[in-house]
Amino acid sequence: MFVITADQRRSTQHGDRVDALLATLEPWAAAWSDHVLLPPERTVGDEVQAVLGTAEAAVDLSLILMRRASWAVGIGAGPVNEPLRTTARASSGPAFINARRAVERARGRGEPVPLVVAGGHEGHEESATALLQLLASVVRRRSAAGWEVHDLLEPGVTQRDIAATLGISTQAVSQRIASAMLDEERRARPVAIALLHEVDEGAGNA
Repeated sequence: MFVITADQRRSTQHGDRVDALLATLEPWAAAWSDHVLLPPERTVGDEVQAVLGTAEAAVDLSLILMRRASWAVGIGAGPVNEPLRTTARASSGPAFINARRAVERARGRGEPVPLVVAGGHEGHEESATALLQLLASVVRRRSAAGWEVHDLLEPGVTQRDIAATLGISTQAVSQRIASAMLDEERRARPVAIALLHEVDEGAGNA
């Protein structure tokens, strides 16, 4: 299992953004309901936590949080104490401990991107963290124009469709896709998911 712990950065300067984040994540939690064991919730102060059953959901949620740029994110892999309680706040287990370790490290100045993975195998942790930080860097540097195309680029939607929606040429759409590194992200996600699976397996055997 995977526990995502997100801690708001510089909340004293920008104000508490937890409620706004939770509201924006409701559609995501509904769309990923088969993968979400306990939905995102405020745990303490300006911290949000969720319990997820799949690496796919963990990667997706962590990159959504990176897009918002206000959060340090820890992904904790491993078992949890079962049965889970009705909330993440009331639940416990090694995955929660790993998520705490990960977010504490993510908040530090030594990380190039505030996203860290923790589990039971240091080598697997570092590999997953390195690739997810690279993906997060792509996400955090993507322009508004790139996000416009990203948000429209769904299965069955063509570049011609997007061009018509945005009122630009198909060539401009293609250029935005290239600049936003959308294809690179799409191809790297399965690798990140596979690495998270390895971390989870290592944590389970620890």
